[in-house]
Formats: sequence, C-alpha cells, structure tokens
Amino acid sequence: MTKIWYNASAMKILGIETSCDETGASIVEDGVQIISNSLASSIAIQREWGGVVPERAAREQIKAMIPVICESVKNPRDIDAIAVTIGPGLIGSLLVGVETAKTLAYVWNKPIVPVNHLVGHIYGCWLNPTSITKNLELRTEKKNSDRNINSPEFSAVVLLVSGGHTELILMKDHGKFKLLGTTRDDAAGEAFDKTARLLGLSYPGGPAISAAAEKFTIYNLQFTIKLPRPMIDDDSFDFSFSGLKTAVLREVQKQKNLAGGFVTAMAYEIQESITDVLIKKTMRTVKQFLPKSLLVCGGVAANKKLREKFEEEMKNYSDIKLFFPPVEYCTDNAATIASAAFFNYSPIPWQKVNADPSLEIR
Repeated sequence: MTKIWYNASAMKILGIETSCDETGASIVEDGVQIISNSLASSIAIQREWGGVVPERAAREQIKAMIPVICESVKNPRDIDAIAVTIGPGLIGSLLVGVETAKTLAYVWNKPIVPVNHLVGHIYGCWLNPTSITKNLELRTEKKNSDRNINSPEFSAVVLLVSGGHTELILMKDHGKFKLLGTTRDDAAGEAFDKTARLLGLSYPGGPAISAAAEKFTIYNLQFTIKLPRPMIDDDSFDFSFSGLKTAVLREVQKQKNLAGGFVTAMAYEIQESITDVLIKKTMRTVKQFLPKSLLVCGGVAANKKLREKFEEEMKNYSDIKLFFPPVEYCTDNAATIASAAFFNYSPIPWQKVNADPSLEIR
C-alpha cells in the first residue's frame, strides 16, 4: 500500500475504486487537488497466473478495502461525499467497492455519487499531483487561485486506451460524451498482454513490452519483422487488434526458441504497430473535429513511446492542448473516480446504487 496526505478545507470527495484487481481509496479536493491516495495492488498474485483471476482479485479486495480506506480517510467529517466505481468491470470486484461505499454513505450520512470507470480515466487529465506534499501540510495561501489554469478546454477529443477498452470520444463538456469509435475485438492493452505472453514476458504486458522494446538496437536488425497495423487506413474511428496477436503468434511459431534478440525486436515492432494505429486514428479524429484539447488516458497512456509520438504530432497543432494524466494515475486508481464525481456531481440515494459490469460511455 502507498499513502500520501495533506490537510486543507474545501469540497472533498472520497473516491473508491475496485473495478478489476486494484483496491483504491482517495480524497480529492475540488476535482483537482489530491489530498490522499491509497492503493493496494494484487498484481504480484495475478502475475503468478499470467493475468487477472476474477475470484482471486475479489478476495484480495475484500481483505484490502477497509485498510485502504483507513489510510486515506483521517476523519470522516473531513469529506463531503463518497464516489464509487459502479462499472464496467468484474462483478465480484465491483460489488466489494459498491457495497463498502453504500455502507459508509449510510453510517457517515454522506451523499454518494456513482461513477463510470471509463469516465474516471478521462478525469485523470484534470488531476494536479503537485498538490501532494510529503510533510503532511499544505501552504494555506495555495488555494483556488492557481487551480484549473492548465485544465482541458472543451470541446475535447479523448483517446481512452486501456486493458479492456480502446475508444475515441468527443467530449463537448462535463458529462457530455459522444462515442465515435471503439475496438471491434481486442483492446490495445489486451493486445499488449496477449503478445507479451506469447513472447514469454511477464504480466502486465504493456510495461513488459515497453521495457523489452527499449533494448532494441541495430544488433537486433537480423530479425526482420514487420507486423500489420490493423485498420490503420480504415475511414472509421474503430480499432481492431486481434489480427496483430495472430501475426505475432505466427512469427513466434517460426522460431525454434525465443532468443533474446528476437524477443527484443518483436517487442519493438509490437509497440510500434499499436502506437502507430492509435496515433493515426486519433490524429484523423483531431483533424476532423478540431477540438481545443486532446486527452489521452487509460493505462496504455503511460506508455513512453505513445506519449513521445503524440507530442511530436501535436507540434503541428499549437492551438490544441495535449493532456495526459500523471503516469501514476493512468492505471486504475480512486483519485480519478473522485475527480469525475466532482465535475459530474449527481448524488443519488445509497439504496439505488448498483454495480453494472457492462456499463458504457453514454
């Protein structure tokens, strides 16, 4: 578990996130300033199995939920509302967070705000990690005067790219989303995980592929590998990465053994293929809608190569602001859930809050 703290007074929302295998609790002030953030990860356990086992993830979350909340919440009187991920995600995991949040809302007499996990990812672009201080204090003069100066402006094109989702979204304002395109099969993060497994790399696949790709040098050029860029020239805003996985499988089957040079070269080409598709599709969307902001969020948004490519592309669009969440808030976390609840504040009676594993962007 990790814990960070400071003290201040304004509207503070406790976020709770348990959509997959992470257990998170975070207090965010005014949707931007992170007051506390605690996260318990079962990634070491999931790595043993090569991916997330839903039942094991939920059991670990049951054990971690209360300790994580106790780390983030110093005093229940300090929070104004509770936000909780209701979906999409694994039903067992979602229920751990939802039932905990409902209980706390009743016991503490706090409003409760249900949050779409996908929307939460988007609001990572509003988080200001500089609000966190190690000495548990906040300079009192640092208040609303310097907030939101560098926040996204509307309209915005959003690329949401994670383990389970790859979506292009037009965001006209807070709570106003139009889904432009989505994946027809595997998401980009899922493609990273599956191809990493084929190469014998560890879980999660995204960081493993990225680390291996960074070792690619001229000495690996003996392995001439060219993978497809699925649907890169398709006029739609949709994605497809299952064909890439199949192409990697065929290349692996040609090898008698997975030598280090081959794995490095393959990891490099996998990363190039996925990021090329994401870049070209997104930039086509930017050119069509000419938004004020481009937001790239979700777990894959932490990928260094993807960030570098977007930064290079956006040099030609100086009037459009490019936003990524802080790297540590790209993957599942509760701070983004609390932020989303602030900017889309719609509390409902706790009795009506229910988990929905199939929830979508609406």
